[in-house]
Amino acid sequence: MILRLSLALLLTAISACDPAKPTTHTDLSLYAGQWLFINYWASWCKPCLEEIPELNRFAQQQAQQVKVFAVNFDGLQGNELQQQAQKFGIDYIVLAQDPAPALNLSLPTGLPTTYVYNPEGKLHKTLLGPQTIDSLLAAMQ
Repeated sequence: MILRLSLALLLTAISACDPAKPTTHTDLSLYAGQWLFINYWASWCKPCLEEIPELNRFAQQQAQQVKVFAVNFDGLQGNELQQQAQKFGIDYIVLAQDPAPALNLSLPTGLPTTYVYNPEGKLHKTLLGPQTIDSLLAAMQ
C-alpha cells in the first residue's frame, strides 16, 4: 500500500511544493513511514482558508513524522495554482493534480476535507470541516 500511495502521489506530478521554493519533482518514497494528510481546499471556501494557518503550523511542528499535501478542489494548475497557494499562504506541499483517482478516493462532497494516511500507507481517517492542530494530532491516534 505504501508503494501504491507513493506512486500515486508521485504520478500527480507534484509542483509548487513550497510556494516560496517551487519544486517540479518530489520523491515521495522519502515519506515512507510518515503520516500523510491530503487536504482539499478551494479559494471560495471560507473554512478552507481559515484552516490554512493551522495546517501550516501542524506541518511545521510535526515535520519529522507528518507531511501535509494541498489539493485544489477546482483543479487549478501551473502558475494559477502557485499564485493561489502563495496568495493564501499555503506553506505545505501543493499537488499539481488530484490524487483521488489513483488512490480510489471519492471526491469530497464538502470542503474542507482531509484524508489521513497512516505510516503503513493505509487510509486511517477522513476529516470533514476545518481542522485545528489539536484535531489533526487527534487524527493520528
